[in-house]
Amino acid sequence: MALLGALLVLTLLQPIAHSADLTSHVHLFSGTENGGNNFPGAARPFGMVKLGPDLFISGTDAYSGYLPNGKFSGFSMMHEQGTGGAPKYGTVSQLPLVGNISNPLSNKTVARKGADEASVGYYKAQTSEGTVVELSASAHAGMYQYTFPTGSIGNILVDVSHVLPSFRGQGLGQGYKGGNITIFPDGHYEGQGVYDNGWNRSPDWLIYFCGYFDATPVRNQTYTGTDAGGSVEQASGFASSSSGTTRVGGLFTFQQSVVNSRVGISWLSTEKACKNVHDEIPEGTEFDSVVRDAQAEWDSKVLSKVTTTNTNDTSLTLLYTSLYFMHLIPTNQTGENPGWTSSEPYYQDIFTYWDLFRCSTALMQVLQPAAYEEQIRSLVDIWRFEGYLPDARSSNYNGRTQGGSNADNILADAYVKGVRGAVNWDDGYRAMMKDAEVTPPNDPVDPMAPDSSTKEGRGALPEWLSLGFITPKFSRAVTRAVEYSGNDFGLYQVASGLEKHEDAEKYLNRSRNWRNHWNPDQTSLGFSGFVVPRDTTGFIETNPLKDSGYWGDPYYEASSWAYSWASVHDMEQTIELMGGAQTVLKRLDTMFTDGATGSSGIIFDPTNEPMFNIPYLYHYIGRQDLSVSRSRNIAKTYYGTGVKGLPGNSDAGAMQTWLLWNMIGLYPITGQTTFLIHSPWFDSLSIELGSGKKLNITATGGDGNGDSNIYVQKLRLNGKVWKKNWLIWDDIFAQGGTLEFELGKAASNWFTDALPPSPAS
Repeated sequence: MALLGALLVLTLLQPIAHSADLTSHVHLFSGTENGGNNFPGAARPFGMVKLGPDLFISGTDAYSGYLPNGKFSGFSMMHEQGTGGAPKYGTVSQLPLVGNISNPLSNKTVARKGADEASVGYYKAQTSEGTVVELSASAHAGMYQYTFPTGSIGNILVDVSHVLPSFRGQGLGQGYKGGNITIFPDGHYEGQGVYDNGWNRSPDWLIYFCGYFDATPVRNQTYTGTDAGGSVEQASGFASSSSGTTRVGGLFTFQQSVVNSRVGISWLSTEKACKNVHDEIPEGTEFDSVVRDAQAEWDSKVLSKVTTTNTNDTSLTLLYTSLYFMHLIPTNQTGENPGWTSSEPYYQDIFTYWDLFRCSTALMQVLQPAAYEEQIRSLVDIWRFEGYLPDARSSNYNGRTQGGSNADNILADAYVKGVRGAVNWDDGYRAMMKDAEVTPPNDPVDPMAPDSSTKEGRGALPEWLSLGFITPKFSRAVTRAVEYSGNDFGLYQVASGLEKHEDAEKYLNRSRNWRNHWNPDQTSLGFSGFVVPRDTTGFIETNPLKDSGYWGDPYYEASSWAYSWASVHDMEQTIELMGGAQTVLKRLDTMFTDGATGSSGIIFDPTNEPMFNIPYLYHYIGRQDLSVSRSRNIAKTYYGTGVKGLPGNSDAGAMQTWLLWNMIGLYPITGQTTFLIHSPWFDSLSIELGSGKKLNITATGGDGNGDSNIYVQKLRLNGKVWKKNWLIWDDIFAQGGTLEFELGKAASNWFTDALPPSPAS
């Protein structure tokens, strides 16, 4: 029996996935509808190219290019993953057309036939004209394979003016500003386009392209055209415009039924775009080999980092699909920075730290420590050359900042968890201090929030420094106050580590200023005390159930019910202000009680990130069991494998990382080394931590899928009985470790040690 037990433990500590090909568990259309906005096309981890379809329906924004309905306006090389606000990119496009094309630059679209197909590294669609389009990608290049109907005339339109449009009326629609295309005697083409706007309101940005076909066209021709007039052939093989009112493009006509196209892009030059395609998808490359290489890269660099003995198809799909979508952006653009020359790594397409700082960056450090160190170095380098850290960044431009300067949270979290390597932390701290002390210029003015900068930094800083609170003179005042407090706590953490003790004391005190927005007399549903707007004369009454707003409002994308819980670094004080542990218990329960507001539904909103922490806050009043049941119910209720499988925008994988932490059985507290312990889904889960280190998590007594018997009865950490409902980074992540859970169907008193820390209290 002893030998059998030893073998059982050994087996549990060395989990295996029940598929030789982990990519088979990734469902590319999961979360593409119902506002999830997942990108289902072909890509590599952090790849610059994200090659996929652009669907057009007038009045409907296609954020990642994909829509389940509509007509194809192109298949383009550049997209972003899971964004909201407005679409971005949809640039460097090709569109297959059949027959004689007399006016190619007339906003051509072609209908879809049947359902699209997708798997890791591969996308397939068929047009109503009978053309099959297959796509795959490398990091900086993409490959199209077209199969035209037998006996037809096949055409491929390259429209330099193609972008993803926006119809929301918020002034965020992208524009084409001019460009050129040259078709060379050997049939390949090169060019560039200038574009602007998108969700981050970026000014003009320039992208270069270089494309080849493996078949010789029977005809190729460049065109200019306008919306008002027809397309005009250009006899020279070159077309150019310096204005967005004149579009340029090229039309290539083939007799062959199967045509492959290889395209490279670059932010630097057409020469670099050509080099990218020659280096990554050279002439003679078989389409299937690009697909296989993409799958192998995803398997080795991402999916195989996490293995499990679980055999449930739904859970495996949720696990590996979530891992996939959290690795599409940021984009690793090292060597492709058009802004400055530097030896540092360069990552952009950051959407957005407001969305990512609670869950995603902490998991990125666990799963991709080398890439994460590069991302931290890139942030600091952006500050060196741009003057501010980005809270978001796209097309090499900072913006838009929704609340605080939350890159400060990211840097603090990395610092306290030991990210060092080649990071210059003196510069990192200076970058954080710039956010904390210097108000950014309000240039350009954001018409949706004209009071102060949304490009970067802390626009409401003048009042934060002079008053210790933020009045409605500034939009999103309460959101900013709560987030500035968390940002200042991040500065306290780094200042402490760097032994800047006077700074540390200052920023710790400032991290408590969220309390200046606490109105003890504001009531809702019988509870007293909420963060509210205020001015120099006092508090301003609100309705906590209905005060969720947008850019111009005091609360951004969540209500005061949510923001009153936000200062996790000061949770002990929050509990005291709310009336103590028993009142907090009732108040948390109320957030999850159907009909508590007098109508169906719950206050808790799983679609937006300010709510992410709330199900786990029971830990701070000693009710770890309720954190388990509340968070598990959310995970099992609101997340699924289907096209509507996300409760809200993916937001670059933010939703997926919340789910992944629930599967793991831990929850990160950003800016601290603390992880709250809840309950793992699987009997066995192994996570590679880099440098040969692993975290092995096992659970006995559960159902193996996290559906029942979810409550912790006993826990061993690295072989020793563990009595806290939390742990720190050094316990299991720094050198690897083991967590051995015993689970059961009812809550137990398994932990008796101190509650999670509340360092600002």
